[in-house]
Amino acid sequence: MLERLSWKRLAGELFLFCLPALIIGIFFGHYGWLLFASLLAALGWNYYNQLKLSHWLWLDRSITPPNGRWSWEPLFYGLNQMQMRNRRRRRELGQLIKRFRSGAESLPDAVVLATEEGNIFWCNGLAQELLGFRWPEDNGQHLFNLLRYPEFRSWIQNREFNRALNLQLNNEHYVEFRVMPYSEGQLLMVARDVTQMRQLEGARRNFFANVSHELRTPLTVLQGYLEMMEDAKLEEPFRSKALDTMQEQTRRMDGLVKQLLTLSRIEAATNIDLNEKVDMPLMMSMLEREVQTLSSGRHEIVFRINDKLQVFGNEDQLRSAVSNLVYNSVNHTPTGTRIEVSWQQTPLGAQFQVSDNGPGIEPQHLPRLTERFYRVDKARSRQTGGSGLGLAIVKHALSHHNSKLDIMSEVGVGTRFMFTLPQRLVVPANKATPSRVKDSK
Repeated sequence: MLERLSWKRLAGELFLFCLPALIIGIFFGHYGWLLFASLLAALGWNYYNQLKLSHWLWLDRSITPPNGRWSWEPLFYGLNQMQMRNRRRRRELGQLIKRFRSGAESLPDAVVLATEEGNIFWCNGLAQELLGFRWPEDNGQHLFNLLRYPEFRSWIQNREFNRALNLQLNNEHYVEFRVMPYSEGQLLMVARDVTQMRQLEGARRNFFANVSHELRTPLTVLQGYLEMMEDAKLEEPFRSKALDTMQEQTRRMDGLVKQLLTLSRIEAATNIDLNEKVDMPLMMSMLEREVQTLSSGRHEIVFRINDKLQVFGNEDQLRSAVSNLVYNSVNHTPTGTRIEVSWQQTPLGAQFQVSDNGPGIEPQHLPRLTERFYRVDKARSRQTGGSGLGLAIVKHALSHHNSKLDIMSEVGVGTRFMFTLPQRLVVPANKATPSRVKDSK
C-alpha cells in the first residue's frame, strides 16, 4: 500500500538526483556545474511525467493511468484509486436510477417529473399511455403544450397543489392530478385514472335510486289499501280485490329482494370452484316442467337436450343463468310464441340457446339489456313482475365460468339468447354421470 506524497520523499528524491554530482565532484571538482546538471535532470524527469499525465488525461482512451516512478508513483496510484471510486459510484448511481425507474414504472399511477417552470424531463410508461405523452420525444416540452385544459393551466399557475384536480380528458378517462415539490426547482406530478371509480360511484347511485323506486311503488299501494281498511270497513268484492292486490305487491317485493340477494351473492363469489360436476341434462328436465307450468299452454315450448353433456362449474349460478333466460322468454313474449331451448355440444364447448319468434327487441336496447333494472318495456315488466335484474344475474354468473351472453334480435323476427361454456369445462364422456333424462321435444 503506497503512502501519500510528503516533503521528506520529495527531499530524498532531490538528494538522489544530486548525489552523483557530489561523488563526481570529490574527484574532479566543478561542484556548481555538476549540481546544475543534476537539477536540470530532475526538472526534465518531472516534465516528462507531466507530459505522460497530460497525454493520458486528454488523448489516451485507457481507463487506468500510466505507471510512475519515485514521487510520481503515489500520484498515478492515487489517480487510479480515484478513478476506481468514481466508477464504483457511477455504477451505484446507475443502479439506483435503474431501481427508481423500475419502481416508477411499476406504480399504478402516471408519474411525470418536471422543472418548476413546467418543462418535462422524465415520465413513466403509464404517463405515456394515460396522458398521451411520448418519451423521449417530449423531453423539455412544457406541460401546457401537452395538457391543453384551461382548468389544468389555472391549477398549475395558481400553485393550488394543496388540493387534487379532477379532469375528464379527451380520451374519455377521468384523471386525478396531484403535484408536489420533488427537489429544489423540480416538481413531481402524479396522475391517477379514476374512471372506474367514477363509474362505480355512478352505478351505486343509480342502484340505490332504482331500488328505492322499485320498492316505493308496491309500498305505496300497500300503504294506500291499509289506510282505506283502517278508515272504513271494506265490503266484498272490493275487499277481495284489495287483498289480492296487496298479496301481488308483496310477492313482487319478495321477488325483488330475492333477486337482489342472488345478484349480490354471485358478485361477491370471487373464488368459484370450477371442479364441481353439474348434471345439466337433469337441470334442463326440471326446468322444462317448471316453464310448462309457468306458460300454462300459452306458448309452444320445445327442449332439445344432449342428455350426455355435463359440465364443470357452480350449479347454483348455472341454474340461475339458464332459468332466468328461459323465464324471460316465457314472461316477455305474447301468447302463441314458439320458444326453443337447446343444450348441445359444439366445437367451442357446451352451448345453451333460448330462441323465440316473438316481436323482437329494437337494436338500441341490446347493448343495455344486462344492466341492472334496465327494461325495454317498463309497463309490461311491471305487469309481469319483471325487476330488470335477471339478465344482470346471467351476465355475472357466466363471467365466473369464462363465458359471456350473446344476444341477437330482429324486430318482427324474434330473439336469441346464447352462451357457450369453454371446452375445458365440458366433462369428458367417459367421466360423465349417467343421465336420468332423455332428449325432450
